[in-house]
Amino acid sequence: MVPSVVTGMKGVAVVTGATSGIGEATARRLAALGFDLVVGARREDRLRAVAESIGARWAVLDVADPSSVATFCAGIDACRVLVNNAGGALGLDPIEQADELEWQAMYDVNVLGTLRMTKRLLPLLEASGDGHVVTIGSIAGYEVYKGGAGYNAAKFAERAFSRALRLELLGRPVRVSEIDPGMVETDFSRVRFHGDEARAEAVYRGMTPLSADDIAECVAFAVTRPSHVNIDTLVVLARDQSGATTVYRREAGS
Repeated sequence: MVPSVVTGMKGVAVVTGATSGIGEATARRLAALGFDLVVGARREDRLRAVAESIGARWAVLDVADPSSVATFCAGIDACRVLVNNAGGALGLDPIEQADELEWQAMYDVNVLGTLRMTKRLLPLLEASGDGHVVTIGSIAGYEVYKGGAGYNAAKFAERAFSRALRLELLGRPVRVSEIDPGMVETDFSRVRFHGDEARAEAVYRGMTPLSADDIAECVAFAVTRPSHVNIDTLVVLARDQSGATTVYRREAGS
């Protein structure tokens, strides 16, 4: 269970998937800004290390498991910002060869995980008087691409969730923001390709991708605007990328 702590001036921020990549970078950035951080993820050792390095509260969290979400959220007594970061892609199989278990896993973490966390913490977000739900989406929620159908379907659904939530909360003291990155060099591709390092590295070859810190800065910007300002949707691409699969790549040595 997450231990209680005296709330700082900026309030409590909860970040999911906080052991690496965008989640870790966001947790570090928000902690530096003065938020009281509560972080969750599946890898306990790594989670503990990240949390202790930034003075955050932590508890193991698997957003794809309803009981894990319930236990994690039961230990939180205040929340002003929720960053739904946990997510990811699996494989690049065409639909005719789709692995249904991988599709289910992508939907569970990206869509239902976001639903579970938001639903559980919404009463606390509203009670804060200035709540903010930030969901990390993807350019894959705007454009489909070959082999991406499973991830596309999950991210299109996650984007629809954010749009619906924004409508439903209109007039209540909770903002809803969606940050949609393009290519970010994290463990994303390693996970997608089941640890195939060569295949993962090829994704970014010849171009300069975004970093996790770039997206963390976007989250920080959104949650530090005046309370009447809602950064509704922010699509963030590298200069070398203009669409989901439209990428400029330099020749080796150029």
